[in-house]
Amino acid sequence: MAKKFWHIGNCSLFRELDPQSLAVLETSARLRSYKKGETIYLPADGADYLFLLADGRIRLCSHTPDGKQIILGFIEPGEVFGELALTQDSGPEDRAEAVQPTTVVLISASAVRRMMESSASVSLGITKLIMYRRQRIERRLLSLLFRSNRDRIVQLLLDLAEQYGKKKENGVEIGIALSHQELASIVGTTRESTTLVLGELQENGLVELARQKLILKNLPKLAAIVSVSPPVVLEHSRAESETLRFLSAGQYDSQETS
Repeated sequence: MAKKFWHIGNCSLFRELDPQSLAVLETSARLRSYKKGETIYLPADGADYLFLLADGRIRLCSHTPDGKQIILGFIEPGEVFGELALTQDSGPEDRAEAVQPTTVVLISASAVRRMMESSASVSLGITKLIMYRRQRIERRLLSLLFRSNRDRIVQLLLDLAEQYGKKKENGVEIGIALSHQELASIVGTTRESTTLVLGELQENGLVELARQKLILKNLPKLAAIVSVSPPVVLEHSRAESETLRFLSAGQYDSQETS
């Protein structure tokens, strides 16, 4: 019998579950597709589902009282999001929207809560996920409070290199297309300030700005600006490698169970 949603069993959070437990989650799940720019959920929505990204890319964001958007992070295939639905009934605190055509598995939050009660690996995995994302927000807050615009942008470039960077002959190419406004929304500054800093970094030979491309020319020097170690970058980015692992495992499972 083919798996209803091979994505669930290949997600790291549920990989250790037995077939019977996976079947319970599959029964509670449904698949939904979204167009580019379409909203997956809003802060006002209920806490009914845990979401698993099957294909595409998701942007998590929030809005300030004066209407400015802050980008909290991106979700790649194989990752779950909306995890606060498992700990509260008031719904999510952020907004999730599709960056590109996207497919999402919606898993009943109540079914996952019951699974957490019987599976230590799922319970621990959810706890670690919540802690990791809270720590990321706290680091962002500290950066906003104590770092200059230039330092925040440089640190963001290093973070992007660690997750999306790919080694090229002319440097490290960031494998995710972000506008200057989107970069500004991540670090909490203005588009004009971001453009100014990137221009200065390009004049100093540290970055190269091309159409739909951002190349970091000298990671050690960029890292030295914010007094951190340069990230390790491979031929394939970490995000790309994880996506390939997730999708290739699904293709294998589909062949085995068809």
